[in-house]
Parts: sequence; C-alpha cells; structure tokens
Amino acid sequence: MLKDKLSNQLKEAMRAKDEVRVSTIRLLMSALNYEQIARQRDLAEEDEIVIVRRQLKQREEAVDALRQAQGKLTYKSQSGSLETRIEREKKEAEILKEYLPAQMSAEELSGVLEEAVKETGATSAADFGKVMQAVMKKVGGKADGKTVSEEVRKRLT
Repeated sequence: MLKDKLSNQLKEAMRAKDEVRVSTIRLLMSALNYEQIARQRDLAEEDEIVIVRRQLKQREEAVDALRQAQGKLTYKSQSGSLETRIEREKKEAEILKEYLPAQMSAEELSGVLEEAVKETGATSAADFGKVMQAVMKKVGGKADGKTVSEEVRKRLT
C-alpha cells in the first residue's frame, strides 16, 4: 500500500531533514486520508494513483501561474521570491512523480490508441469521448490524460 511506503519515506525524510520532501509527503498523505474518509472505504491502487496525479497537476498549474505572475512584475526583488517558490513547486512535482507508475512509451500508447479506435469504430472527431474512455480504461495510470487527449485528437482529425 502507498500509505505504508509514504510513512516509511516520511520517517527517512525527517531524519535527513529534507524539508521539501517531508512537507510533500505529508500533503500527499493528508489528501489520501481525506479521500478515504470521504469515500468511507479503503482506497484501491487506482484511486491512489488518481490522487497522486491530482496533486501533481496542482503543482504543475502552480508553476504555470507563478511564471505568469513573474512576467507581470516590475520589481526585480519580488521576482526572486517567486523564483524560489517556482523551484519548490518543481521539486514537489518531482517527488510526487516518484509515486506514479512508469509511464507508457509513445509507441505503446499509439498501439493502445489504434486498438481503441478499431474497437469503438471511431471515424471522426465526434467519436472523441468513446475513444478516450476506451483508451483510459486500458492505460490506467500509465499515461497522463492530457497526453492521451492530444493523441486521440491527432488520430481522429
């Protein structure tokens, strides 16, 4: 279970005094606990992967937002503190990626996509939803939804 792994790694990070890793693991453990309480049952591995992806997406969106804010600043002194925050968000994202399964290669994803198109009989962009659903069932947590969406759009247009 991911919770056990996180608990052990939290202890190691605390011993190593790795502040960023400690806070990232704590936030992830909190998100997992919150979701478990909300669902009133133990989380399956797929559920855990979804939660980790959600946390990762939040970090990536924060980096984008901070970069936009940084571009609008007129004072250089404020830019330095934003750069520090951007670097921390990037480190947190890298830590979260460690808890995700290995991602599919482009060739593997292409094969799954072709198979899904054949199964659904998709011929146009109107069949996007059917193909996405079929592909996401097959890839599980091994491919990012955004990447899959881009590939499906390319294939159907």
